[in-house]
Amino acid sequence: MNIVLVEPEIPANTGNISRTCAVTGSALHLIRPLGFSTDDRQLKRAGLDYWSLLDITYYDSLQDLWNKHPQGRFYYVETNGGAWYTDVKYGMDDFLVFGKETTGLPRDVIAAHENDVIRIPMRNDAKARSLNLSNAVAIVAFEALRQNGFPGMV
Repeated sequence: MNIVLVEPEIPANTGNISRTCAVTGSALHLIRPLGFSTDDRQLKRAGLDYWSLLDITYYDSLQDLWNKHPQGRFYYVETNGGAWYTDVKYGMDDFLVFGKETTGLPRDVIAAHENDVIRIPMRNDAKARSLNLSNAVAIVAFEALRQNGFPGMV
């Protein structure tokens, strides 16, 4: 499984997500610019014991990611996605793409890939606008892994 974070801003979220990737064997793809240094103490503290287990790749843009994985299947997780994340039949090489904490994914990306934008169902209340990024990644990633029989996991 491939987890993509587009311009993440909060080091603790990325640290927690790196920990999820490490324990599930998922690859982590980070799209620059990052809102922190990868030497950040909060980032390292959140995933400290797991950092050496990570398969992590950095890209300068989403286009760079797409160019390097032209055959990849990408699902874009956004609060206004058309389908629920449970409606998708995931493959182990799929890419789950998440936007930055404050603004989500760029509108042009959502518009260009509208048939592949998925969401996690939530209350219809403006005060409950979204889940924490690391929680959203875990929810979708574990559903994708469940569908594939939790490969390599015990």
